[in-house]
Amino acid sequence: MTTSQQFGASAPPAAGNGGATQNNVSSFRTVAPHAATGEAMGPLKDLPGFWQGTGFNLIARPDYDPANEDGFFLELNMLQESIEFTPIGSPVMNRGSVQDDIALFGVTYLHRVTDARSGGALHIEPGVWLSIPATTDPPADASVARLATIPHGSAVCAFGPVEEVVPDGPPEIPPSNTVPFPVGAEPPPPGTKNPYKAYDLSADCKYRTHPLPESITQAMVDDPINVLRDALRGQTLTHITRLFAMTASDGGGVANIPFIERNADTPALESVWAIERVQRPADVGSAADDDSPDELLQLQYAQTALLNFRGMSFPHVSVGTLTKAF
Repeated sequence: MTTSQQFGASAPPAAGNGGATQNNVSSFRTVAPHAATGEAMGPLKDLPGFWQGTGFNLIARPDYDPANEDGFFLELNMLQESIEFTPIGSPVMNRGSVQDDIALFGVTYLHRVTDARSGGALHIEPGVWLSIPATTDPPADASVARLATIPHGSAVCAFGPVEEVVPDGPPEIPPSNTVPFPVGAEPPPPGTKNPYKAYDLSADCKYRTHPLPESITQAMVDDPINVLRDALRGQTLTHITRLFAMTASDGGGVANIPFIERNADTPALESVWAIERVQRPADVGSAADDDSPDELLQLQYAQTALLNFRGMSFPHVSVGTLTKAF
């Protein structure tokens, strides 16, 4: 075999031997040029790469202890996180029966989370973000979808709109709710007092993380969004792309293994991931990196999943702030 043959310079395979023919070329996806797929990813185009940062996690998890009258243990963690996004190198064709075909573009990702104090594993999540064009049937504007698999035994399909913002000052981020409420009821309004002792850090409670990391405050427990607001303090944002993804009655949802459904059913999830362009402070950098960009890329997310047990919905809230490293 010649060198040219080793590097693919030989004649293309004949039809019937696995080669691309006029009859079968539409049955698989050819890899598109990077520039084409990057532009087609739309609101997801800044995600590919490696991100790392910190966060906060609050979860009331079931506690099978007859002495625990409330039936849960409140786990509070400061987080170390990384997310790696990889572009899907070709369009994903969805074939239409009541409208023309649509092409989806997107990224796969792997999210790893550890406890910041102990280094212990907390969460690993492989998933996909997709950019979806506007459709006529069903009639819908362009949107995004997040597909995630959780090793507890849950798979999530969530979708929602995209919001592009040029902020005039610090962004206003709505509060998140951590107060449990009856299954099927509306979440309580902001400022509602939590009836459970474990959520009051001034009260002794053996059914709560102990010793508690010093950086965890009552304000964080009442509203974890305070962690994101603190991370934004002193920053100047020039642009924000918000990706909304939530389960809904008209599509998407959460599928769980039977154990989850029986012991801590997880029926719904909503999240917002914000890709933020942050103006680089004047004192960052040196003469050696004069070519560094004037903006940094930052990713902030807030997520709430409901855990239903003992007739109550317990919000499981996670937030994080990561910067693009590579």
